[in-house]
Amino acid sequence: MAARSQYEELARQLSAVGAVKRGLSRALPPDCPGGSAAVLTLLERYGEMRISRLAELLAVDMSVTSRHVAHVAEHGWIERSPDPADRRSRILRLTPGGRAQLQELSRRTTEMFAHNLADWSDEDVGQLNALLSRLRDSFACRGAGGCAPGSHTGECRTRSGDAAHTRTPV
Repeated sequence: MAARSQYEELARQLSAVGAVKRGLSRALPPDCPGGSAAVLTLLERYGEMRISRLAELLAVDMSVTSRHVAHVAEHGWIERSPDPADRRSRILRLTPGGRAQLQELSRRTTEMFAHNLADWSDEDVGQLNALLSRLRDSFACRGAGGCAPGSHTGECRTRSGDAAHTRTPV
């Protein structure tokens, strides 16, 4: 186990990640803020779904999710159609325009990282990816049905449907 001072430094470093997230947000097109980008990313990753499921995956209130959905629908990036199982509900799905927007978001994000990490080696970037993934897993798999500390096997992902491994893309 690491020394307490290392955990304190980790907390400081993770707090500073906000600067990275703000930089990535500046790379987004003006008509596609972070919440909209998250909606598109989750629909691409998980496929069509009800807004209630999207709110769960976003881990935000239904009213916030509704505003994000309205924004992406106004831009033609998603379509809302009646749910055959419950006509009061709507099923959300990406449109070709939404897929094109996701490609643009990916291009911009990749360019931002490539520019800012130009002096990093491939090994350094790979190590950062591996460690961030491991950190996320260490938090995501705790709780009912999850792994005990120090014994993560990845099986908690299949039990949880990987829902704990989603957050905004930017």
